[in-house]
Amino acid sequence: MKLKTLAALLLIPALGAAKAPTQEPPRLTLHAALDLAQKQNLDLVAARQRRAVALAGERIAGQRPNPSAGFGAARDTPHESLFFDQPIELGSKRRRRIDIARQEGVLTDVEIAALDRQVRRSVREAYYALAFARAESERRGRVLDLARRLKQIAQERFDAGAVAQLELVQADLEVSRAEADQRVAQEQEKISLSQFNALLNEPAETAWALTHALDELPPQPDLTDLIQRAAAGNADLQHLQQEQEVEKSRRALLKADRIPNLVLEAGTDFNAPGEFRAGPRGQISVELPLFSRNQGEIAQSWATQRVLEAQATATQRFVAGQVEGAYYALNAQLAQVGIYRQTLLPSARRLESMAEDSYRAGKSSILTVLDAQRNVQEVERSYLDALFAVQGAFAGLEETVGTHLD
Repeated sequence: MKLKTLAALLLIPALGAAKAPTQEPPRLTLHAALDLAQKQNLDLVAARQRRAVALAGERIAGQRPNPSAGFGAARDTPHESLFFDQPIELGSKRRRRIDIARQEGVLTDVEIAALDRQVRRSVREAYYALAFARAESERRGRVLDLARRLKQIAQERFDAGAVAQLELVQADLEVSRAEADQRVAQEQEKISLSQFNALLNEPAETAWALTHALDELPPQPDLTDLIQRAAAGNADLQHLQQEQEVEKSRRALLKADRIPNLVLEAGTDFNAPGEFRAGPRGQISVELPLFSRNQGEIAQSWATQRVLEAQATATQRFVAGQVEGAYYALNAQLAQVGIYRQTLLPSARRLESMAEDSYRAGKSSILTVLDAQRNVQEVERSYLDALFAVQGAFAGLEETVGTHLD
C-alpha cells in the first residue's frame, strides 16, 4: 500500500509537467532587435564609456596653474625671506584648451556613432542570417518529405513488380541524404541563433519568433537622395570634418601661446639688522618671445589642415562611388529575386511535379524524378541566397550612407 502511494506521489509532478503548455518564444521585429542592440550590445556599451574620458579631458583642460611657495636663508641681509609665485595665463589660453577638449569630445561621439552604424549593420545581417537558416531548415524539411514520398512510390511500384530493386535503393539513398542535410541545416540554425544573441547580449539559447520574413524586401531608395545623405552622414566624412575642427582649435591655442604669461611674486624679507625686521617684497616676470613664437607649429597646423581638406574631398568622391556601387548592387539583387519569383521557381516546381506524376504513372524512371528534384532544390536554394544577398546589400548601403533608410 505504501509503495502504491509513493508511486502515485511521484507521478503527480510528471503528469503536471506533461500537461503544462510549452512557452512560445517572444516575437521580435527587426526594429525591436536594433533597439535592443542599441541598449545591450557590449561593444557599444564599452564605446560609450569613452564619453566620460572626454568629459574628464575638458576638466583637465580647464585647470589653472598652481601657485608655488619658497623660503630662503642667507648670511647676507636680509637673512630670511618667504615668497609666493603665481603664474597668470594671458591670451585666453585656458578657453582655447577647453575648446580643443570639447572638439575632441565631439570626435569621440563621431567614432561612437560610426560604431553604432556598424553594429546596426551586423544586427540586421544576423537577423536575416537567422531567418535564412530557418528558411533553409524548412526547405530541407520539404526535400525530406519529397524524398520519403518518392520512396513510397518506388516501394509501391517495386511491390507491383514494375521496377527493379535498384530504384528502391536509389530512393532510400535520397531519403538518407535528405535526413543528413536537414540535420546539418538545423545545426546551422543554432549557430545563427547564437551569433544573433551574441550581438544582442542575450543568452545563446534564447529563442525568437522573427516577424520579418526573409522574402520581405527592403525599400528601394533614390540614388540622388542617397548621395546627398551620404555627404552629410557618412562616418568617414564626418570624422574628417571633425578632425579639421580639432585642428582649427589647436591652431588657435598655438596663436594664443604667443602671448607670454605673467609670473607674479609676493613675499616678505626678515631679519635685516639695522634696517628692518620684516619688509615686503614683490616681483613681476614675463618671458620675452624673441626667438620662438610657435612659427613652425602654426605652419605645420596649416599644412595638416590642407591635408585633411584634400582627404575630405577625395573621400567624398570615393563615398559617392561606393553609394552608387551599393545602389546598383541592390538593384541587381532585387532584379534577380524578381526573376526567381516570376520564372525560375514556378517552372522548376512544375517540372518536378510533372516528373513525379510521370514516375507514378510508370512513364519515366526514378532518375528523371531525382534530376527534377535536384533542379528544384538548386533553384530554391539559389532563391534563398538571392533574398539574403538583398538584405545584405541593403545593410551595406545603409552603413555607407550613414543614415537609416527604412
